[in-house]
Amino acid sequence: MHENEGQNATAEQTDLQPDELGAMEAPDFDWYGPDMATFGDRLAAAREQSGMEQKQLARRLGVKVKTLQGWEYDLSEPRANKLRMLSGLLNVSIRWLLTGEGDGVSEPSDPNELDPDVADILSDIRELKLEMTASIDRLGRLEKQLRLKLKGS
Repeated sequence: MHENEGQNATAEQTDLQPDELGAMEAPDFDWYGPDMATFGDRLAAAREQSGMEQKQLARRLGVKVKTLQGWEYDLSEPRANKLRMLSGLLNVSIRWLLTGEGDGVSEPSDPNELDPDVADILSDIRELKLEMTASIDRLGRLEKQLRLKLKGS
């Protein structure tokens, strides 16, 4: 396998040319979609837009601040009953919290208006996520090949 294979897979998966991988002005740019944000990112954004501190939201949910931080940092996930409460308290849909689709918070300012340093960091993050996805896919294919070879031995 060649070193360029991961790069080609990345470009193919996104239907973008390699020089467009980090483009922030893509028409389908979705701040809170699954490719750009995690559950924790969306939870933190909704909490911040509601004007609540972590301590306030944790108290309203009846959980420890450390538990809420775990959710926001994607270290753990809330149970269904807490997810329902989060949705109601933050005025977003459960679907949006989980996937970024549906009723959620408004997106931050236009990416083209961002500080250039912030835009560069976001671009690097997006590119790294695409590379990681390609690597994970490649790892899965290699593991499958290995299993088949070991079965045949």
